[in-house]
Amino acid sequence: MVKIFALLETIFSFIIVFGILVFVHEFGHFFVAKLVKVRVLVFSWGYGKRLFGFKKGETDYRVSIVPMGGYVKFAGEEVFEEGRKLEPGDFMAKKKWERFLVLAMGSIMNIILAVVLLSVINMVGMTVLEHKEQSPFIGWIEPDSPAERTNLQLGDEILSVNKRKMKTWSDVEIAVLTKPDRMIDVEVKRGEEILSIQLMTESRTEYARGYAGFDGRITIQVLEITPQNPAEKAGLEVGDIILEVNKEPVYHYQFTGVIEKNAEKELDFLIEREGKTFTLLITPRLQEGVGIIGVITVPKTVFKQYSFFPAIGVSIKQNVDLAFLLLHYLRDLITGEASAKQVGGPIEIASMSRKAFRQGFMAMMWFIAFVSLQLGIINLFPIPVLDGGHILVLTLEGIFRRDFSLKVKQIVMQIGFTIFIFLIVFLILNDIVRRLPNGWESLLFWK
Repeated sequence: MVKIFALLETIFSFIIVFGILVFVHEFGHFFVAKLVKVRVLVFSWGYGKRLFGFKKGETDYRVSIVPMGGYVKFAGEEVFEEGRKLEPGDFMAKKKWERFLVLAMGSIMNIILAVVLLSVINMVGMTVLEHKEQSPFIGWIEPDSPAERTNLQLGDEILSVNKRKMKTWSDVEIAVLTKPDRMIDVEVKRGEEILSIQLMTESRTEYARGYAGFDGRITIQVLEITPQNPAEKAGLEVGDIILEVNKEPVYHYQFTGVIEKNAEKELDFLIEREGKTFTLLITPRLQEGVGIIGVITVPKTVFKQYSFFPAIGVSIKQNVDLAFLLLHYLRDLITGEASAKQVGGPIEIASMSRKAFRQGFMAMMWFIAFVSLQLGIINLFPIPVLDGGHILVLTLEGIFRRDFSLKVKQIVMQIGFTIFIFLIVFLILNDIVRRLPNGWESLLFWK
């Protein structure tokens, strides 16, 4: 029963996400087509056989059987034969700049949707991890990790990864996550010295995420205090920020170890509370061979909220950063620096849609914005069948000042359709094998 409910929840959340993305994309084509007076014959959510819908005027608004996208069918969009008379409302009867706008507006609408959603999120406000946007100083190194096996040290400032400048710890995480089982060049600043260090990452999780074994200076905050324990007796409160223990900075990963090793020893805690700092003396008590003070701590978070215009500005910057992240990843994928296991298809999008749905409305909005931006950018790639392929053909026709023949266009579309089918098959198989115990080898039944 639980599995059935999870499946229904996944389908429902996927329909919400994909439905919004497809509708917005196709509405972009539809709106501009109507604006330049192109007759729209079909507005379809999904491909293939018509399931249901209604007809208004000359347009059939429908839901089709294959939920892998959607399309808008224009009158006269396939009229290529020389000498054939075009009607005023035919797509091919319009000027090239008008056709260009019709083709491009689907992707533009997806990008606009991403900007709008992130603007709304920024205005409502979100709680984010503080260290993600701080300068990338190493605050923790895991024992027996790739980072420990190199010359990296606590306090090193990461300047670049593979010659790409790192401004925040988020930049470092992304740079490492997209490089599983790869040798990366890490440039760090140690005091006044600049060092270049080679680090071989590991691959973690079914998504082949790169792992280096270090983290930033993650300040800790008290989430919960157990009654009748040293922390409560000393005056520690929920929400307090622990900055130092015995005059040494202490971060998220080290804190528990420091407490456990100092049972029955008085420790000097530097605390921040409501913007003011003070010290507390706390003596961990011995329990089952280790010291405890009776607290649960979490990484420090900050609440970020913007007014109308700053929210839009931050949203645009966020979308630009995400766009470059996608382009850099695709470049690394082509050159073999990134893993194809990190590519998500429809099954993965459905799975992530459910996770976002369960996390709440704001998480769902962020996920829709994230996927919408990627959909908008990828659709502009010069691949036949995608909008970008049609735009490329239209651009070339404009450069050469003549329309290509029907035969040339048919060949281009056939090549594009073949590429498209291979991509869809690969994405679906990639989603499936990610869930199998031995990955792609699980499909090799003869082994």
